Amino acid sequence: MPQVKVLVVDDSFFIRKRLVEMLNSDSEINVVDTAENGLEAIEKVARLRPDVVTLDIEMPNMDGLTALVRIMKEHPTPVVMVSTLTEAGSEAAMTALMRGAVDFIHKPTSFGDTKLYNIKEEIVAKVKIASRARLRLAQSAQPRTIGTSDLVRPGGHSNKLVLIGSSTGGPRALLEVLPRLPKNFPAPIAIVQHMPPGPFIKSISKRLEADSEIDVNEAGNGDRLEPGRALIAPGGYHMLIEQGRVVKLNHGPSVNSVRPSVDVMMSSAAAVYGSHIIGVILTGMGRDGADGMALIKKKGGRTIAEDESTCIVYGMSRSVIENGDADSVVPIERIANEIVKML
Repeated sequence: MPQVKVLVVDDSFFIRKRLVEMLNSDSEINVVDTAENGLEAIEKVARLRPDVVTLDIEMPNMDGLTALVRIMKEHPTPVVMVSTLTEAGSEAAMTALMRGAVDFIHKPTSFGDTKLYNIKEEIVAKVKIASRARLRLAQSAQPRTIGTSDLVRPGGHSNKLVLIGSSTGGPRALLEVLPRLPKNFPAPIAIVQHMPPGPFIKSISKRLEADSEIDVNEAGNGDRLEPGRALIAPGGYHMLIEQGRVVKLNHGPSVNSVRPSVDVMMSSAAAVYGSHIIGVILTGMGRDGADGMALIKKKGGRTIAEDESTCIVYGMSRSVIENGDADSVVPIERIANEIVKML
């Protein structure tokens, strides 16, 4: 298997050196060069054509967010933001994802041995995932509020419960789904987006609510799922759905190497609500959600998987489709309408 070619961009010589050491310590990765500002990064992306770029934000001459736009426009390349400004929940992280970054990593302000070890594991994993990303959605999708006239408006009360799971590329995908749902959407929605602890889920909830006609909030322990409202699991917490459509959060062991886990949410809900569930799997690496979707289908519920053509990373959706557990397979812009049809 060819090595993943990486361009490291950071204005600090010390940090560039450390990032190169961390990435090159993995036999599947090869750092082909470094750059110390956005202008240099753009030139080297054009000349070297790396598989992945790690990109700082605050740099002289041209900042990382400006460079990101240029890279996506001129030579689309998977980008992982690595910056002290991209701590989960920051406006910079959200802006980077909206401008086409595949993922982000919070760079520690000090590089002690313990912090280095933590970021090393994360950056190696995210660079490898980014190398498999498809950039068609990242290039073209502009999150926008969709008028309810674009949908068949559901009427009356629904006894359905909508469950959505996503990972890498998920924030942009959710911005293609929730704004397309009408204000009088008659079912509750629960969402698991893979995310570490931090305020990012609160940030994306606010962005989704601003762009949508339904209410969108970060879930709290004991919250009740209500029609026309979406609750998103906080980073680092499993979210279970219990009798009475009550949300329970816990800090139990990771499932499928993640917490929150889509399987945990879906399995808990399927045990109580069975055939009343509509399960949806969007873009993301791995197979989290495959067992949950299988259980939903077994209980008589309905299932939707995002089509390969619009997935940033075709992993979670692929597992569901290949298992034969997707009743419907559609591109991201048709997910909302498919949900409405199944109510």
